[in-house]
Amino acid sequence: MAGTFQATVEIDRPVEVVFAFLAHGENDPKFSPRVQEMTKTTGGPTAVGTVYQSTVKDAGMTTKRTFRISEFEPPRRIRWTELSKNLVTAEGGYDLEPTPEGHTRLRVFNNLEGHGIGKLLTGLALSAARKDAPAFAQRIKAAVEAS
Repeated sequence: MAGTFQATVEIDRPVEVVFAFLAHGENDPKFSPRVQEMTKTTGGPTAVGTVYQSTVKDAGMTTKRTFRISEFEPPRRIRWTELSKNLVTAEGGYDLEPTPEGHTRLRVFNNLEGHGIGKLLTGLALSAARKDAPAFAQRIKAAVEAS
């Protein structure tokens, strides 16, 4: 089973500010409680090809995950692909749009796909992610507005 979860939120910051915050992958632990650590493993500023490694705790299990930035279009679009082959592999992204009021409309999404035994867990992971998606978007909003 494979599937997508997504959420949209309006953030009271200009699109360039929101993009810069999200492009700095090390900010992920500020809004994702499952991400214990996020480290950029390639040099230079974030761009297509940049690689991040994370330590994630899900359902009591800690795993390492590696992601590569696959699309990077400031200040509107970021996409990533997971390189590690954990039980559930994600591909996801952010779409940012300025509002007339000078705020940012953010859409965050992830495509989940199980591998090996993860095929059995994908449905549970997808259900939990869909349930949490609005709160996840709100945590991003709170983190950006607090920065």
